[in-house]
Amino acid sequence: MAQEEIIFPNNIRNIRLANGMKMTELARQANLSLSAVSKIEKGVRRLNQKQLLNICNILGCKLSDIFIKESDDVAEQWQSEIKRRLNDNEDSGLKIFGSGLRKIRQQSGKTIAQAAKDAGMTLSVYHKIEVGQREIYQNEIEPLAESFAYTAQTLLDKIASLYKSGELNKQINKVKERVKSVLVPGNPMSGIDHSSLYGAKLYDSARKKLVPVFGMPSGKSIAFKKSDKTMIVAPMPLEGHKGIYAVMPNSKRLGGFIPEKAYLFADSETPASVGDLAVCIDADFNTLDSNDTANAQIVSVRQDSKGKVYGQISSPEEKIIGKTMHKIVMIVME
Repeated sequence: MAQEEIIFPNNIRNIRLANGMKMTELARQANLSLSAVSKIEKGVRRLNQKQLLNICNILGCKLSDIFIKESDDVAEQWQSEIKRRLNDNEDSGLKIFGSGLRKIRQQSGKTIAQAAKDAGMTLSVYHKIEVGQREIYQNEIEPLAESFAYTAQTLLDKIASLYKSGELNKQINKVKERVKSVLVPGNPMSGIDHSSLYGAKLYDSARKKLVPVFGMPSGKSIAFKKSDKTMIVAPMPLEGHKGIYAVMPNSKRLGGFIPEKAYLFADSETPASVGDLAVCIDADFNTLDSNDTANAQIVSVRQDSKGKVYGQISSPEEKIIGKTMHKIVMIVME
């Protein structure tokens, strides 16, 4: 019996256990089956961006925490397990058959969905056959071959011919690349193009949808810290924009015109101008690091008679002179 291939090594199980959370509870909160969560933790099931972000939110961890690093104790175990499973699948011929089938499908111009439909299979079953994770049974081989205008024997002969010619090596070796990498986002290893790997793609896609929350209300001001420990999904127009961050306003100092349950999105690459609403920070934004905490206010940018720009807040009214003022580009109510 072929074993499912590890495609997403991750730290989800370790983080869950560190939080004292049972798998059943994670499944309930994530609206997934227990089987699905088990496969996700084992690394044999893919996640979409929404599921990944939701799991991070449930576990209270950063997106980067999910992905294992080369220095992690579990990394060597993952690599050994991936190598063992790949060898098991190759020894049984499933990897060769699946790679050959994929090559034939690609040559025919069919999508994987079209091929599955023509063969009378579900998309999931067909995909597992192509990637060498599932055997092909006697009653399935004939309709599968006929969907490409082959007999069962000519299909097998064609795959054997492709394998002997070396045309399948590239596809088989693509899978082997996973042995050389533990899917660390943004950290290429062994000269591999890391951007082509599933884990890196998932991280990059999910990260583009997130912005860090740098400011939270604290007393009469906003505690400002450049950290990605807390992140939220960016509104659609802001997805992928560099320099965007969010703050939660201190609504009492704003005269109530912005409710407490709101996020203000500022652009660190856009200085505020007179007439703008802005995040005014009492420190140089560029020199702050993740360990520093500054004070910030939400201000209306004004200019005095001498041409000096300042921030104005109310309740009570106060003139604020900060070292940094970033334009607020969007307000989103929860």
